[in-house]
Amino acid sequence: MSIKKQFIKSKPVCKVTFSIEAKDAVSASVVGDFNKWSVEDGALSKLKNGTFKGVFELPKDSSYEFKYVIDGVYVNESEADSYKWNEFAGTENGVLEV
Repeated sequence: MSIKKQFIKSKPVCKVTFSIEAKDAVSASVVGDFNKWSVEDGALSKLKNGTFKGVFELPKDSSYEFKYVIDGVYVNESEADSYKWNEFAGTENGVLEV
């Protein structure tokens, strides 16, 4: 799993690339505050090497709670900037700072 951040000088956004190695998975998404926890809106594309990848433009100077959904199972990003307890989910979510 990995996250890459690319700040755009001409716009107040950050291009965030989410990558997950999940060779045996059928589907993977990233869900969070930035897409209203929508599996469809956070769908990642599967590459030939089995990695799922997606790029999202997020408003900068913000923080977002998020998780991956791999074949219906919620998974935290090991490289998240931090983690935050979520009462609704009863678990920690990853936090992304952009």
